Amino acid sequence: MPPPPLPPRPKTPRIILYHQTHYTSSKEYISILPLLTENTGTTHVILAAIHLNNPPGNIHLNETPPDDAIFETLWDEVLVLQDSGIKVLGMLGGAARGSFERLDGSEQSFEAYYCPLRDMVHKHKLDGLDLDVEEEMSLEGIIRLIDRLKADFGQEFLVTLAPVATGLINQRHLSGFDYQMLEVLRGGVIDWYNVQFYCGWGSMADPQCYDLIMAMGWPPEKVVAGVVTNAANGSGWVGIDVLVVVFMELVQKYPGFGGVMGWEYFNAMPGGLGRPWEWAENMANAMAMGRAW
Repeated sequence: MPPPPLPPRPKTPRIILYHQTHYTSSKEYISILPLLTENTGTTHVILAAIHLNNPPGNIHLNETPPDDAIFETLWDEVLVLQDSGIKVLGMLGGAARGSFERLDGSEQSFEAYYCPLRDMVHKHKLDGLDLDVEEEMSLEGIIRLIDRLKADFGQEFLVTLAPVATGLINQRHLSGFDYQMLEVLRGGVIDWYNVQFYCGWGSMADPQCYDLIMAMGWPPEKVVAGVVTNAANGSGWVGIDVLVVVFMELVQKYPGFGGVMGWEYFNAMPGGLGRPWEWAENMANAMAMGRAW
């Protein structure tokens, strides 16, 4: 049986923000609505981070069950963004280990952990899942998970992965499996890769690291360039003025450039805590200027 056709790609580069810090240190809720109301050009928001804990069904969004009252406003805002065309995904995994180990076992174990995750995604009407595998996982295990998500939610359900940049050029990385082999076997149903060009795994201070990935044969429309949005969010922060120039060049150099991802929203520069949406505005302007260059 031939692989399913590639999903349609956006006409403009994606502008993606992860949203993990939902409250400030003083317990003030951080609204994501300005990403819509300020006309920032944001295309996707990824809620972080979903963790599968023991026993099966013990799911947390960060440190709290996703149905807790603390998330009521967040879920309401998610619906507003979705109604206006911004896709909202959940991020599974990340730096906290265990979720993918629990999904990489026997069929019985997989079903026990996967089914509550499926039900949570369905209940909160997420548009997709971002699989941030930062622990050892088998190639067979990640394929089983991807296949099951597409089977249960349909081909329109977004499935993305979040490798570090070295993972796309067969150097040391965090996930265990071979990303190039995964792309060969399941590239037709993987929508794109949110690639981490920071924390020593790559850099967006210039185009060289992205160019190297392109030289390996990766399609530009599937390689989203991920950066930290504030020096406090991880090493390898690159100032907004430099990023604008680099992304203008990448948009001009690679037709179909996949876009840019930022970790994370709440304190994104240059606006910081008061106006974090300005990061997305700057990225949208860079994409537009690159196309007009």
